[in-house]
Amino acid sequence: MGKILLVLIAVALLATVGTCAALSDEEELGKLLYFDENLSTPAGQSCASCHHPSVGFAGSNGLPVSQGVLPNRFGNRNSPTAAYAAYSPDFGTVTEDDETLYVGGQFWDGRANDLAEQAKGPFLNPLEMNNPNKRTVIVKIKNSAYAGFFEQVTGVSLKDLSDGNVELAYDKVAEAIAAYERTSELNQFSSKYDLYVAEEVELTEEEMLGLDLFNGKAMCSQCHPSQPGPYADQALFTDYTYDNLGTPKNVDSPFYDLPRKFNPDGAGYIDYGLGGFLKSVGTPGWELEAGKMKVPTLRNIAATSPYMHNGAFNTLTEVVDFYNTRDNATANWPEPEVAENVNVDELGDLGLNETEVSALVAFMETLTDGYTIPE
Repeated sequence: MGKILLVLIAVALLATVGTCAALSDEEELGKLLYFDENLSTPAGQSCASCHHPSVGFAGSNGLPVSQGVLPNRFGNRNSPTAAYAAYSPDFGTVTEDDETLYVGGQFWDGRANDLAEQAKGPFLNPLEMNNPNKRTVIVKIKNSAYAGFFEQVTGVSLKDLSDGNVELAYDKVAEAIAAYERTSELNQFSSKYDLYVAEEVELTEEEMLGLDLFNGKAMCSQCHPSQPGPYADQALFTDYTYDNLGTPKNVDSPFYDLPRKFNPDGAGYIDYGLGGFLKSVGTPGWELEAGKMKVPTLRNIAATSPYMHNGAFNTLTEVVDFYNTRDNATANWPEPEVAENVNVDELGDLGLNETEVSALVAFMETLTDGYTIPE
């Protein structure tokens, strides 16, 4: 690939995600792959289509769940943000207070061990990028304007489409995308909160009240710690564990209307999250994890509507109201999608008043990257 063409593509992508640290060749390749809409079948969808920088690297289709390159196909879940996913540990378990907890991995249910494994999934998912096989993806890269750059960076010849070389090239695709997702373009730590921690700005009175509630009465920090560690030197606002919040089914999800080929259960489909994944791989005791979803980062949360694994709520105020009153009979929330294993210790009846709910939302709005200090 010509250097001038590479520069032109890089300039176009820079305009999309803003100015960050210079990228290595592998990271630059990953960025090209991440934004390439020709890598779906038919062309038209890239990684960025469901994880776009303009909405905190989450979904931007205005629907409760992800939409595939074929307009009549939909995923069963809301696209999670790709920002800060790089800090998630590999999928595994930790022991806290004599309790074994699942932690880390990628996707809402942890079924991918790490970023590279996650990056391999959407290309071949018929409800997402819809490629029939890995070879199709590699042929598309072979025919791309950056084919030479791919060969230069990975050392893999695209002239050799033997099965072994296709597998190797596909691995390199995933590794490059993962490398890009580890860069400061997705992990900016550039919110108002970060500047507050650095003592460069002050939070408003309402935002400070929200922070106090977040760390105290509202118990948000129990799962979304506002302090650094153990995975980064800055607060990640997630502990990467799994929880069943008692979220109701989203009856407006278009996934329920898919043909039996993609959704055999129709409107009766239930998403068992982590438990469903563990069941699929034969893990004993999966029932104890049924309904649990990975705790998302709250960084950029104000930009990543809708919320929950199924897009059940459209605003942060709705989410906080649900956390606050879920177990209050007068609130009249629908039944949980999965009634087992619901967290009743840290949410459900928090006793927050309207002022406190608004303050929590105001604080979470300080977690959006790209904040600039007013002149």
